[in-house]
Amino acid sequence: MCSLESLKIDLKGLKEGEKALEYDLDDAYFRAIDAPEVSKGSVHVSLTIRKLSGFFELLFHTEGTVIIPCDRCLDDMSQPIVADNRLAVKLGTGYSEDDDLITIDENEGIIDVAWFIYEFIALAIPIKHVHEPGKCNVAMIEMLNEHSAARSSDEGTEQNMDPRWEALMKLKK
Repeated sequence: MCSLESLKIDLKGLKEGEKALEYDLDDAYFRAIDAPEVSKGSVHVSLTIRKLSGFFELLFHTEGTVIIPCDRCLDDMSQPIVADNRLAVKLGTGYSEDDDLITIDENEGIIDVAWFIYEFIALAIPIKHVHEPGKCNVAMIEMLNEHSAARSSDEGTEQNMDPRWEALMKLKK
């Protein structure tokens, strides 16, 4: 089981200037975060923290591969991920997230970046994710072709057509 404790950063303990952190996240991280979209992968995260006057700038560079289901055949597929993200964090009273600024309770001074990293990964996944041509599950593609509306309308005759669609088909001609 992956410990997410290593992804908690004590901002109060940082000195002026830059600090670089490296994380290698694998399947254990995705299981520990227990998020819906991605459950497997291998991702390297480089985090640079800059302590500036009044706030902290966190720069994330995420690179690797996640395993997600193909939209077409539902088999697992490998999706490369590359993302650069930025968070601005300041110490204040209580925790809040306003647009691009996160406020951390100054008494605690610790930010947990585990969920932020997951969100950056999820946002880097393209909206449409399908296997490369010819790589989809052949049995599933055959089943999709058999039940697709386009194929059904080509093979169907006027007698087999749903009467609700007949009027629309006449307009098409």
